[in-house]
Amino acid sequence: MVTVAVPSFNQGRFLDKALTSIFEQEVPVEVFVLDGGSTDDSLKIISRWRHHLAGFRSHRDDGQAAAINEGIQQGRGKFVCWLNSDDWFLPGALSRLVSFAEANPTAPMVYGQCLNYLDKTGAFNKVWVEPFNECRLAARCIISQPGTLIRRSAWERVGGVDPNLTMTMDYDLWWRLHKAAGSPLFFGELVAVNRVHFETKTMTHRRLHYQEAIATVRRHHGRVPLKWWLAQPYSVWFKSFVRRFQS
Repeated sequence: MVTVAVPSFNQGRFLDKALTSIFEQEVPVEVFVLDGGSTDDSLKIISRWRHHLAGFRSHRDDGQAAAINEGIQQGRGKFVCWLNSDDWFLPGALSRLVSFAEANPTAPMVYGQCLNYLDKTGAFNKVWVEPFNECRLAARCIISQPGTLIRRSAWERVGGVDPNLTMTMDYDLWWRLHKAAGSPLFFGELVAVNRVHFETKTMTHRRLHYQEAIATVRRHHGRVPLKWWLAQPYSVWFKSFVRRFQS
């Protein structure tokens, strides 16, 4: 059994694809949809799937991280994950990740390769994902969240994601799992798709993302690699400029 939390807010146009991709997986799943009080057609989508869901609710909440923790806490699956409502799993992804995790019982988390889907153009490209290494994790986030599968025992050991974080709850979680339960293990196959569109938090709050990421690295690694002070500020500025130009 895999427990899947699906946090969502006004993502009705994407939600059906996300849920379809979960229920087409080849392993038993229990799915909890945590909607933050959407005003679009999200409730219609949720109603369409309600008989398949292990649980759902729609009301104002304390944010994405708190919603993820809420959903996973309600489940009983040996493995847990969350899928944002604008992302989706590739066919057979969870069964392959579960098999890999079962074959490596000391790994607190396994993670696969992901694709970015550029919503504006319909193009795909590979997310930067690589085998786990602490120094590399300090230089950049080398794990793509939609492609992760976590043992419930490890999740509970670190207390889930930090509800005080807005942008880097996943990056912080990889660090805490590594420090408390052992290094995550890379599974080299494609397993999920991350949808890139102009309404994502990463696109609309780049400076906050950068600030939280630096604080996360400093807290867990003890120092911030020079790369963060040189390359990353330029990247934040450039991508913000491109976004304004294209929108």
